[in-house]
Amino acid sequence: MLYIPTLISVIEGLMVTVPVLLTVAYVTVAERKTMASMQRRLGPNIVGYYGLLQAFADALKLLLKEYVSPTQANLSLFFLGPIITLIFSLLGYLVIPYGPGLALNDLNLGILYMLAVSSLSTYGILLAGWSANSKYAFLGSLRSTAQLISYELILSSAILLVVMLTGSLNITVNIEAQMAIWHIVPLFPVFIIFFIGSVAETNRAPFDLAEAESELVSGFMTEHAAVIFVFFFLAEYASIVLICILTSILFLGGYLYDYLPSLFFLVEYIDFDYYINNLNNKESIFSDTLIEGLLYGLTLGLKSCIMIFIFIWTRASLPRIRFDQLMSFCWTVLLPIIIAFIILIPCLLYSFDIIPSNINLF
Repeated sequence: MLYIPTLISVIEGLMVTVPVLLTVAYVTVAERKTMASMQRRLGPNIVGYYGLLQAFADALKLLLKEYVSPTQANLSLFFLGPIITLIFSLLGYLVIPYGPGLALNDLNLGILYMLAVSSLSTYGILLAGWSANSKYAFLGSLRSTAQLISYELILSSAILLVVMLTGSLNITVNIEAQMAIWHIVPLFPVFIIFFIGSVAETNRAPFDLAEAESELVSGFMTEHAAVIFVFFFLAEYASIVLICILTSILFLGGYLYDYLPSLFFLVEYIDFDYYINNLNNKESIFSDTLIEGLLYGLTLGLKSCIMIFIFIWTRASLPRIRFDQLMSFCWTVLLPIIIAFIILIPCLLYSFDIIPSNINLF
């Protein structure tokens, strides 16, 4: 009987982790198809219908590939780096609410937990680049570490402004606080800054200076191949999906679907009023709760897919910038702006006497 709670925890973890990995696989296919369409190409269209099985073919190729390790590398740290990066990229999904009460662990400090977990993944990149004993990998890891640490400050500051409006570090509370209006409306400049920091935080183009092929071959992943390379690949795209979900939660209302009937014409075929008005009907509580849970999940998924498309659109549209331009843009442009908002927004909240009740100024 003592093993039953542990078994349930393992099953719950797999129910979240397996869909995340499948989502990551199809995000890679979606990226390749979207970029191919923007660049007048076909993209993957051979393996499976419309190229939908291309991600599994690539994964099978990498899993079956012979692995060759550098002779001068520190092998224990060399293998530990990608594992650390992947684990901490997946741990962030622990506190994501896919609906009211639909989270593995609804922590009161959920936002702080996500910031801590995302920061720890930097250690995996640093270990992987340093242990390879290669100048390209080492330079890539140094660049990536400096970039992640710098833009982590921008992200945390933007999240702080959202927390000022809600007065809580609980993710569910931040979602429910957007019942009246999404945070993107009053905090649109902060949303833009948060999006730029998210692109840099996930090492995506035009901020992928740690993996600049023209300068550093593949950056900190230069010496990694086969299965270990898959870990880095999964970690990168898992971080992209996670940061898009977090953006949807903080600025786009998360799983709330109150505004969707007026925003998307497709939902006119769904009788939202019927489901909303009958959710408390005891005779069909199971079916109604199931439908409501599906609506919540689909809403969060739709908003996250829009953000993922914007990530891909940004990569296909903008050229890569120099590393010194990237760091200068962070410290001389974004940081002063976000500090100005940190001063302005509390002043506005105090002036209009709308400070959340659970924030004590004294």
